Amino acid sequence: MTDVPWLVLMIVVPAVGAAVVAALPAAREALARQLALAVSLLVLLLAVLTTVAFDPGGERFQLTTSVAWIPDFGVDFALGVDGIALSMLLLIGVLVPVVVGASWRDTPVARPGRPARSMTAFWAWLLLLESLMVGVFAATDVFLFYVFFEAMLVPMYFLIGSFGGPNRQYAAVKFFLYSLLGGLVMLASVIGLYVVSNSQLGEGTFAFDALRQLEIDPNVQKLLFAGFFLAFAIKAPLVPFHTWLPDSGAEAPIGGAVLLVGVLDKVGTFGFLRYCLPLFPDASRDLAPWVLVLAVAGIIYAALLAVGQSDMKRLVSYTSIAHFGFIALGIFAFTTEAATGAVLYMVNHGIATGLLFIVVGMVIARGGSRQIRDYGGLAAKAPLLAGVFLLAGLASLALPGTNSFVSEFLVLIGAFPTRPVFTIIATVGIVLAALYVLLMYQRVMHGPPRGVLLVDEDGAADDDVADHGAAGHGAGDGATAVPERGAGGATAVLEAPARSRVLAVRDLSGREIAVVTPLVALILVLGVYPQPLIDLVSPAVEATMSDIGVDPGGSTPAAPGSTGTGGTD
Repeated sequence: MTDVPWLVLMIVVPAVGAAVVAALPAAREALARQLALAVSLLVLLLAVLTTVAFDPGGERFQLTTSVAWIPDFGVDFALGVDGIALSMLLLIGVLVPVVVGASWRDTPVARPGRPARSMTAFWAWLLLLESLMVGVFAATDVFLFYVFFEAMLVPMYFLIGSFGGPNRQYAAVKFFLYSLLGGLVMLASVIGLYVVSNSQLGEGTFAFDALRQLEIDPNVQKLLFAGFFLAFAIKAPLVPFHTWLPDSGAEAPIGGAVLLVGVLDKVGTFGFLRYCLPLFPDASRDLAPWVLVLAVAGIIYAALLAVGQSDMKRLVSYTSIAHFGFIALGIFAFTTEAATGAVLYMVNHGIATGLLFIVVGMVIARGGSRQIRDYGGLAAKAPLLAGVFLLAGLASLALPGTNSFVSEFLVLIGAFPTRPVFTIIATVGIVLAALYVLLMYQRVMHGPPRGVLLVDEDGAADDDVADHGAAGHGAGDGATAVPERGAGGATAVLEAPARSRVLAVRDLSGREIAVVTPLVALILVLGVYPQPLIDLVSPAVEATMSDIGVDPGGSTPAAPGSTGTGGTD
């Protein structure tokens, strides 16, 4: 099985699927979504077969493919995966079919003076995004990685800008400009690596293995590290480079939001592990304290902002910023336990937060509002929806027994021996996580019915009731809903006179149960038995840590010119 070009197939299949879907007439939306589901399931099958062919105890990079692309400049179309990259490919394989299912009934809302966009384009952009996401994690040529890194901005830009919420254009442009700026700065460092390799090897190269062997002056390392770090810190994102994410997460369609926080943002933390640490070990050690300041600041700052949010989608977006702080803490603590926890966190965050975004979308589809104050008492009308909402929230706050707990636990116990002060401060974020998750759940699901669940005595609100399936909301099957009014939702309903009847709200449909079941199962299974995932990523994590001088026992690398084994805060 190792002779099969699995990685090439995982890139080509969704790309071809995107082209086929894009060629369909706009009226063939049903066929387009069926093809999107079939292609995404095929990619999932390819991801599973790739995992079967991968040997965790074998070479660092396996299932490799390399074809000369621009030979005059040493650029190859080179692919290969280690355990870290493979875990992300599995995450992509799982999330994209779930997103297709969650977006199955979505219908774009026509804007004043403009016709509604066809969902055929949505499915085409989604499949193209899947192809490019696979490519960015599978690339072993730094220039090829850069190409995929920048190219995947395009489909996400159109998913947000064409199918998002009321402020979608602003959010899409902000997302694109932030990411493009970081990518251009990284390009300068990529060129710098090429120049250094040309001076040391006699010919320039972008091959990761060759670049990893270079002996780069520590001062030059810091300059090159800064270029890569800025791009990855924007993508992750770390505070203060985070401001694009709450806007993009809030305005993106639910499917786009799931992939944005579940996969695209992981390119940043993946880049820290794949490129910053192995290529610039001295700079990584010297600048780690500053990175940890940003990581811990992000945990506390984003958690506090999440507590004060009234928009459910923005709240979930801020929780992701806090979670990325924990991932960065695990990476730059420089221990194998913490780094393993960080990789697990990357996977588990995509599952837990992906489910939370989907369930929030189902709530919005039923109520037509993103505002927390517009809900109350939903649990009595939709107990299954409330149960899945609660599980997603508990997984997000890393309750023991859920998948995220193992990740957070490994990060904290791994980071404490080397970075005790940062670790102690970070634990405050755990308390705040319980606060913002449980407050949102309590306000939306419990208490007396209120907000969009209520109608007037004379039934006037019934005239506004419609099957609401906006693409930005992740529609429910036959959910009775009040259409969203602007960015704030159906707040006008709250100003109406006394109400006496409760709007009918349907519980999870069969399709919605099928959508959430895989993620619920993964949360529970990985929460109880994470060992297969740990076994998959551990060799790659140990190899990455050895690049900066950490032995498998987890001792801290010595700073340049020192004789100790590393310091604490």
